[in-house]
Order: sequence, then C-alpha cells, then structure tokens
Amino acid sequence: LLYTHRDQLTRQGVLVIGPNDSFLRYIADVLPALGEIDARHLTVEALTAGVQVRAEEPGEVARLKGDVRMATVLERALWGQLRAPTEALVVPRGARRWRIPAYEVEELVAGLRQRGVRYGAGRVMLAQRLAHAILVKMELSGDSPDDRVQDAVARSRPVRAFVDTVWPKVDPVRLVWRLLADPRVLADAAAGVLTSDERSLLSWVSPSRAPGSARWTLADAVLVDEVGDLVERTGSVAHVVLDEAQDLSPMMLRAVGRRCSTGSMTVLGDLAQATTPWAISSWTQALAHLGKPEAHLEELTLGFRVPADVIEYAARLLPITAPGLVPPTSVRRASGDLVIEQSQDLTAALVAAVRKASEREGSVGLIVPDAMLDATAAALRAAAIRHAVMGDAHDIEARVDLVPARLAKGLEFDHVVLAEPSQIASAEHDEVTGLRRLYVCLTRAVTSLSIAHCEPLPEPLRGPVPARVG
Repeated sequence: LLYTHRDQLTRQGVLVIGPNDSFLRYIADVLPALGEIDARHLTVEALTAGVQVRAEEPGEVARLKGDVRMATVLERALWGQLRAPTEALVVPRGARRWRIPAYEVEELVAGLRQRGVRYGAGRVMLAQRLAHAILVKMELSGDSPDDRVQDAVARSRPVRAFVDTVWPKVDPVRLVWRLLADPRVLADAAAGVLTSDERSLLSWVSPSRAPGSARWTLADAVLVDEVGDLVERTGSVAHVVLDEAQDLSPMMLRAVGRRCSTGSMTVLGDLAQATTPWAISSWTQALAHLGKPEAHLEELTLGFRVPADVIEYAARLLPITAPGLVPPTSVRRASGDLVIEQSQDLTAALVAAVRKASEREGSVGLIVPDAMLDATAAALRAAAIRHAVMGDAHDIEARVDLVPARLAKGLEFDHVVLAEPSQIASAEHDEVTGLRRLYVCLTRAVTSLSIAHCEPLPEPLRGPVPARVG
C-alpha cells in the first residue's frame, strides 16, 4: 500500500496506532527496513494528549466513559453553552449607531446551527453574519460599505463582546472538567441519555479546584479529544493503520476514525485477544464507530507466524474467550515447537529455559506475570543473562527481553519462555479477560514456546498435547 500510493501518502501522511510504546518502537524499526515512507507512530494515549493522564480508574467507570452515548452527552454539554440574547446588538460607527434586535440574532444563530457547523467555526461565522446584517442596514440608509467595512465591524469590540455572550468560547479541557466535577452540569447534559446511577458513577467524588490539577485518566483524555473535534475539526491523514483494535472503546475508535475522515484505513485485531473492560464485541460495531461502516471485513484463520502445535494449544482457550470465532490454523509444524514443564523450582526452570532458547538463532522473550517481574529480573542478573525489561527505552535492542504479561500484546519473538500461566490468567478482573490475556502471551512465539509452571495449569490447558512434554 505504501509503495503503490507513495506520492499521495507522502503528501497527506500515514499514522500507525499501536497498543504500547514498545510495540511502536518495534514498528518504527521495521518500516524503514522495508524501505517505506516515514509514518507517525502513536498510542491512543499519545493520540489524545489534550490532558496529562495521571490516574487509572475502575473498569466500570472507564467502560461507561468509553460508551458511544458519551458523544451525545458531550455534544449537548458543548452546545448548551449557547445563550439566547437578552438585548439588541448596538454597534457605533461614525456618527451613527446600528442596531440588530435580539430576535434577528436568534434567527442567525438558528441558521448556523441548522448548517451543522463546528462550534468554533460558528463563532467566527456569527460575527461575520452580524456584521453583514449591519452592512445591509447601512446600504438601506444610503451608504456604500464594502467587504473591508464588514470585516472591521466583525472585529469590532461590540460585536466580539456580543458573540462572547451569545456564543462563548469553549476550552474542551475545562468543559469536560465541569461535566465530571459538577453533577448539575452532567445531569443537564445527560438527561434521557444516562441513568441517575450512571451519572453518579461518572461524577468525581472529590473534584479538583481547577482542570490543571485534575487526576485525568485515559478515558477522560478521549472525552476531551471528542469535544476538541466538536469545536474545531480534527485534521485527517491519508491512511491510518490501527493494530489491536479490539481493545479500543467506541469513543477511542471515534478518536481514531476522525484522523482519517477523508482518508483510508487498515484495521487489525483479534476479538479473542480483547483484554480491556471497554473492549468491543463485534467488528461491525467497531467499523461504524470508526466512520467506515461499509469497509471490507476479512477473517484471517490461516497463519504462518505461530507454529501449529503452539496455536492449537492456545486455541483450547477459545471456547471460553471467543466462542463465536473460527479457531486459527497454522501452515508450519515442527517437532519441539511446544515444551511444557512443571517444576518445584520455577526460577531455575525459567533460567534453564532461557539459556536453552538462547542457544538457538533468534530473539528470546521471557513473559511473566506482572507480579513476578522484579524477582525474575533479579534471577536473570544473578545468572549473568544479559537482558532488557520490556518498557525500557532500549528494550527492542536486546537479544533477551523480559516481558510483563500486560505488555506482550502486539510483540513477537523467535522463542518464548512463558512463566506460570495460571497467575497470568488470575491477575485480571474476570476469568474471560484473564484467559484472553493468557491467549495473547501464548501466541507471541514464531519458532518455539516453552512453558514453565509450579501451579496447576488453567483447566482448558490441561491434558495431553501433541508436542513433547518435559
């Protein structure tokens, strides 16, 4: 795609959106190696960086903020800033005073609203229309004003002050802050859209005194981005590549979609790997939120990256995590692709597995439950195994990467050593999400997967496997 349409994409830009910075660093190295054009690489958090994300929140709150109904709430809150004029606009010019009665102003505002203009553009257009109405009165009185006079009137202090009263300027950050900090503001904007319980869930218990000191979350940043687009249209690039799309909420998908409102898009994802509380449940819905409802949908079930024994073993989780999906199959099968070892000394087993994997050609990823990260890093140092911890600035440059399970998504390694599958699954807030996280970790291997565990494996993974069992 980038090669065929190089000229167009170079002019209008390409945006790659991935799940985390480690993944994006990997992609940033791959694309130049393929000789392709420059592309911007961003996470959703970087894409919607209108506020500094400083906090996390319960899954149910983030899920509600990611609900597409919030778009309606935000639109109401924004346009609720308009105020009906209580008096006429009076503009002194020379020896005359020109007057636009309040009802005429209301008609001008209504006309702009019917056109569906952006909020910020409407402010500019209202000033021009008020100035034009005054010019008409000047002409009727015998004057001959030109466009320069109209521009001068539109920029005059009385007109600007009047527009600020009727169509006030809006800061997206402050609007979202008021919405979450003041239950009365939220109640007005969400009436008939959200229930009272949902409004209570959204309202901050201890709001900050100002937007700058608020403990913003990622879901809040996406709301600010939505308001920003309602105020001023978001710029569009020629093409967006969105990976791990299954983990985005409807509001996040809207944020991505408006970045290619006049361009094209490639969307990749796997519903079996959805691990966020706000994850989508169908590609039809996702494409609608992206603004591409007529897009072509292709289900890929034949794989070449993950060895057959590994993908078949991981697919044992699908009846629970994604019962409607067709299990994937692989074109590659080789002896020893999958090794499972239960050991009383997990640390020793992991070190031995990493040493053995390092004897083979290619990269090695040691994936562990997040809670085991520090202890495993200490064990690797004690064993004099050089490694990097995934998430560090230079993580992709190491031969051996130590990967917390939460950062495994989107990555791949020639050889994967996986620690304690049951702990990876149980670390999530529910069984399905935990097994989806485990499915992600199981499918990162390109050549071989070695599983080391002390605790019993999750029930779907028990029983004989087609590969050799250590």
